[in-house]
Amino acid sequence: MKTKVVTLDAKGAGEIELSDAVFGLEPRADLLQRVVVWQLAKRRAGTRKTKTRGEIRATTKKMYRQKGTGSARHGSTAAPQFRGGGKAMAPVVRSHEFNLPKKVRALGLRHALSTKTKEDKLIVIDTFTAKEMKTKVVAKRLSKFSGGRLLLVDGEFEDNFALSTRNLPQVSFSDAAGLNVYDILKSDTLMLSKAAVQALEERLT
Repeated sequence: MKTKVVTLDAKGAGEIELSDAVFGLEPRADLLQRVVVWQLAKRRAGTRKTKTRGEIRATTKKMYRQKGTGSARHGSTAAPQFRGGGKAMAPVVRSHEFNLPKKVRALGLRHALSTKTKEDKLIVIDTFTAKEMKTKVVAKRLSKFSGGRLLLVDGEFEDNFALSTRNLPQVSFSDAAGLNVYDILKSDTLMLSKAAVQALEERLT
C-alpha cells in the first residue's frame, strides 16, 4: 500500500510503498495481548519478600503444656496465626519472566504496526531534523500532527532533534531496533521516518 510522506512542517514530500506483510494485516487483539503481557512480565522487579515461619526469630520453647488446658496444641510462636509470626505461603523474590516464541513476538509487532495504520494514526516523516537545539521550535512543529502522545521512530536520531524533544512530556522516541508492541499501543500517534520504515520491513519480512 502507498502512503504519503510529509516533513516536520506538515508539507508533502512524496509517497512511500508500505509492505502489506508488515503494515497491512488485520489486527488480532489476542496476539497483541500476549506480547504486551510478556513485555510487562519482564519488567516486573519481583522483589516482594515476606518472612515465612522458618525465618522468624522466636523462642522454640513450647508455649504451654500439650494436654489439659482446653486450648489448641501449639509449639511455636512463629506460626502464622500468632502476632509476629511468619506468613503462610509468603511471596518470595522471583522472576516473572516467561518465554514467548520469537515468531509470535515478531507477529505481534507487525499487528501493532498494522493497528496504527488501520486507525490512520501512522505518519511517515521524511527525516527528523532540527537546525538548532530549541525545544519550543520542535514542539511547535510536532503539535501540527497530534495533541496526544507521540512516538517517534528513526534509525538514528540527530543530536539536535533528540536533545530538543527529550523534555517534552507527551513525546517519546525509539530507534527501529528497539521498537516494541507496548510502546506502539500506548501512543496516540506513531511517527516513522523513511529510514525506520525500511529498517522495520527488513527486520520483519
